[in-house]
Amino acid sequence: MTLYAGVMSGTSMDGIDVALVDFAGEAERPAGSDVVTFHTERYADDQRDRLREAVEEPRSGVRDLCALNFELGRLMADAVATACSVAGIAPGDLAAIGSHGHTVWHQPPGGLGDPPGATLQIGEGAVLAERLGVPVVADFRVRDVAAGGHGAPLTAYFDWLLLSSPDAARGVQNIGGMANLTALPRQGSDESPIAFDTGPGVALIDAAARALTRGKREFDVDGMMAAAGDVVPDALGEWLRDPFFTTAPPRTTGRERFGSAPLLEWLERHSILAGSDLMATISEVTARSIADSMRWVPFDLDEVYLCGGGARNPVLRERLEALLAPRPIRLLEALGWNGDAREAAAFALLARQHLLGVPASAPWATGASGPRVLGKLIPA
Repeated sequence: MTLYAGVMSGTSMDGIDVALVDFAGEAERPAGSDVVTFHTERYADDQRDRLREAVEEPRSGVRDLCALNFELGRLMADAVATACSVAGIAPGDLAAIGSHGHTVWHQPPGGLGDPPGATLQIGEGAVLAERLGVPVVADFRVRDVAAGGHGAPLTAYFDWLLLSSPDAARGVQNIGGMANLTALPRQGSDESPIAFDTGPGVALIDAAARALTRGKREFDVDGMMAAAGDVVPDALGEWLRDPFFTTAPPRTTGRERFGSAPLLEWLERHSILAGSDLMATISEVTARSIADSMRWVPFDLDEVYLCGGGARNPVLRERLEALLAPRPIRLLEALGWNGDAREAAAFALLARQHLLGVPASAPWATGASGPRVLGKLIPA
């Protein structure tokens, strides 16, 4: 057994996800893989608020961001230790920890004046190595961005290695805070895979739920608020006219573009509408942007698998089933993978590939100038 831990904090800001994964063999494609344990350590309200401020309302300055970087490292170390305890192993049994951290700023390359890309993740990897006595591979995005890529979606490499099939062309649609698609041709096909961000996942939906309930709800439970309303075409169009949606891949986005600030402005402009109609409309933004993004896939997808928190929203699932018909829409669990664990498991894989010296960037997803070994190794 060669165990790796993957740890991350996603754009939904629910908490810290840890996956302990056993990867067999030393070839680029593991001979086998098994999620031994998946654990989520939920953020306390004040922790989530500080993260949200660091990402969307950076008022506190570099001193507080520096402190948050180390605090998040400690929280991640504790989450890994808890996952190990659940699995009945010691942290020292891990070959390495792959830590994505939490993205607080992401500037894709290109755009006005063609500026270079830049990206920043916090959750100090040295703190994990020090507290757990395990090698840590962290800061995965920056090498890809330095090579001219977007630094995301990094999970596309995991999908290509472990989820592609000789029998069907598959789409793996993650609906986290932001949403991204990996389109995988049939194994053996001459087609190349492609992956990119489709737009907002549940970030706008969650922000609307908080605003419309005055903080009583963090998200639209079972899509009930949206299900009670109707989509308002004019209000929907304001979002779908964003230039991001007509930008060809490679492309990435984040809360810098689809976060609380523009959402609150939109809610104010449409305050005359019923809350349920606003929620139905903002949910449709996610569903429509996912469905519309399929035009960038240069081959036909036979089936689409959903993962991430938004996959559990019945309104989103029903709309995607209608918009993507006749393609079957299933949860990733149908392939034997815990959909919530996929992203953390991907960073466990990236830690493995780093130790093996295997390039794990996917230029077909990120647009980088070539494959690169990702991450920075922090010895135990």
